[in-house]
Parts: sequence; structure tokens; C-alpha cells
Amino acid sequence: MNDTVDKLVVFLAKRDGIDKLVKTFQYVSKLVNWQAETSHPKLAQSFKQWEVASGLSRKAFRTGRFLTGFNALRRNPGSSATLKRLAVFANAGEMVYFFFDHFLWLSRIGTLDAKLAKKMSFISAFGESVGYIFFVISDFIMIREGLRKQRNLIVGSKEEEVEENIKKIREDRVMRLMGVSANIADLIIAIAEIEPNRICNHTVTLGICGLVSAWAGWYRNWPS
Repeated sequence: MNDTVDKLVVFLAKRDGIDKLVKTFQYVSKLVNWQAETSHPKLAQSFKQWEVASGLSRKAFRTGRFLTGFNALRRNPGSSATLKRLAVFANAGEMVYFFFDHFLWLSRIGTLDAKLAKKMSFISAFGESVGYIFFVISDFIMIREGLRKQRNLIVGSKEEEVEENIKKIREDRVMRLMGVSANIADLIIAIAEIEPNRICNHTVTLGICGLVSAWAGWYRNWPS
């Protein structure tokens, strides 16, 4: 129990940890609001306010987040020319997303002209979707490389070394699959903003995608 509490404290000390927790609040509130809208309108309104407040607080908390793309490229540009190019496009898209998200937040709270919100949301979502596509491609390439390494472990290595290497490869694969799940879920949410349609913009679709993204991110950021 104490170990779980300690891990929770470490998790919530991270910027991403707080973001995933508030994102969970945001999309649970969206689903509850949709479910209770006709039968319990007052309850639905309360959860709608919680959803909006959570969304705005996440945007405020991400102030300056676009700068992390530069650091990601500097620290881990990729092990091959292909991965380096993919990393540039992925992080560039994410930087556009976070940068214009600042203006979206300011327009929604009334600091900037509210008319800017729609345009800023489109640009932010477009950059976001570009980033997610390249992140997913990169993760699939790394998963494929991991599977190849797993099949071609050096013959004659000690059994303990082989098992340890396989364990590391599997752990990396699980983390990358969590990343793919989160990025695809967020891509659907971004598409709903770029090109509204009945499927992507349905409350259940958005709610489920938001929770998949939040919980996959929760798993990836939980202390080992």
C-alpha cells in the first residue's frame, strides 16, 4: 500500500502525470454529461462545467510545452536516418499543436478575441494530427526492429542474458503499443476538430478516445 502511495506521489509530481489525471476527469465528465443530459439536466450541467474547466486547466498547465520538442530531438534524434526524419516531422507537428494551443486557450478565456478560437483550434489540431501520424509510424518501425532483435539474439549467449534482453524488448514493445494507442485515439479527436463528422464527433467516440489516451499515458508515466 505504501509503495502504491509513493508511486502515486511521484506520478502526480510529473507534468504529464497531472495532465493524464485531469484528462481522465475531462472525458469522464463528457460521458456523464451525455448520459445524464435528458434524465438529469442539472447533474449534466455540473459535469459539463467540470469538463470545460478540466479542458481549460490542461491548456494552461501545458504553457511552454512546445519547447519540449526541441529537447526531444536533441536528446533522442533516432538511431537511423529514417527515424531521425520521422522524429523531426513528429516533433514539429507536436510543437505546432502546443504553440497554437496557447492562443486557443487565451481566446476561450476571453483574453484574445473569441473569434480566433476556431482558427487556432484548426491549426493546433492539424499540427497535432501530423505529429501523431509520424509518432505512430516511428513506433511501428521500432516495434518491428525489436521483434527482429528478439528473433536474432546472439547464439551462445548465457541463458540469463538472453532472458534479460528479451524482457527489455518486450517491455519496450508494450510501452510503444501504449504510445500507439494513445496517439491513434488523440488523432481521432484531432480529426473531429479538423473535419467534423458523425463518427469522430460523437460524444461516445470522443469520450472513449480521450480515456484511452489518458489511461495509456497514465500507464507509460507510472513509476516502474
